Amino acid sequence: MGDDTFALESPAFSAGSSIPAIHTADGLNLSPPLRWRGEPDNTLSYVLVLEDPDAPTGTWIHWLLLNIPAEIHNLPTGVPRTPALSNGALHGLCWGVNRFHRLGYQGPQPPDGSIHHYRFVLRALDNRLSLPSGCTLEQVRQASSGHVQAEARLIGLYAREPASMVR
Repeated sequence: MGDDTFALESPAFSAGSSIPAIHTADGLNLSPPLRWRGEPDNTLSYVLVLEDPDAPTGTWIHWLLLNIPAEIHNLPTGVPRTPALSNGALHGLCWGVNRFHRLGYQGPQPPDGSIHHYRFVLRALDNRLSLPSGCTLEQVRQASSGHVQAEARLIGLYAREPASMVR
């Protein structure tokens, strides 16, 4: 049995601290390394979502990765933006509020001057989702309804300085 504490963390930044620029659209736009532990015993797959609830037009989805195999407990820096990963995980569509048109990780890119909270949400499922690469978050939510066994969150912060502050 898991230790009843499903936890998600990153060696690149601690919970509630700034996401390093290398993992943002201002840097190399590489996904940060992630690791997790404490999932329920009946976990068959994971779904990972990165969202920005502070976006001016509503929550933006910056990453959607589904069917991460249960035996996987970490993701490296710079996960490829391919439809399918070698471990069997699939990228869903991301980027935007009502429009989704990109596959793979898209790093923080908030408007100048405001701190945004980026929520990495990892859900442990008791099934694998019968969805294709390029599916939407709404499709993932519908397909995983009733199958979420646990959820872990990691929040990172990112802000750009106003252009007037940059020298």
